[in-house]
Amino acid sequence: MTPEAVEAFFATLEAANPRPQTELEFTSVFELLAAVLLSAQATDVSVNKASKTLFALAPTPQKVLDLGVERVTELVRTIGLFRTKARNLVETCRILVQQYGGEVPRTREALEALPGVGRKTANVVLNVAFGEPTMAVDTHIFRVANRTGLAPGRNPLEVETRLLQRVPERWRVDAHHWLILHGRYVCLARLPRCGACTVRRWCDLGASTMPPGPGVGETN
Repeated sequence: MTPEAVEAFFATLEAANPRPQTELEFTSVFELLAAVLLSAQATDVSVNKASKTLFALAPTPQKVLDLGVERVTELVRTIGLFRTKARNLVETCRILVQQYGGEVPRTREALEALPGVGRKTANVVLNVAFGEPTMAVDTHIFRVANRTGLAPGRNPLEVETRLLQRVPERWRVDAHHWLILHGRYVCLARLPRCGACTVRRWCDLGASTMPPGPGVGETN
């Protein structure tokens, strides 16, 4: 994908969705952190269903600690890997209370030191909560970046690094939202919906499979 194609790619995504948002539901930075921690290998829909009850009972780290591991486990048992996630969430809350006064730290190093918080989770918190231009590379972004030719890489860190190099600065804060949503609803893993794709003409795969004649978004 050429630099000119990258510009057109993101301009088109922005025009269709000027204010992209995460589909996880939260009302505070702590709830965002907890929701993202719970979302690994789980859908946002399943996390939202479980976190709604959890956050109603325990919207702060201290209240999660008050619930305890056993109760938190019961509340999130509909989410994949729920036992491990419950333990990590409670231990994370213990650290937040003891070391940060119940607040979520604002640095990558501090976030990644929390149990169950990896680079992707830290990137989501830094981006969504604090407005930093990070790229949280999940399975959707990894697929879209490689399939389109936008930022091919062998692993998430390579893709993240190349996205930060290739995405124009004015779009970096919102870019990972657009790419996630595009991968979730259009650029599907098994059967990508190329015929409904508004950025197909700039995609390495999509452009190669376009029929002769005007491309998506073109006129005669």
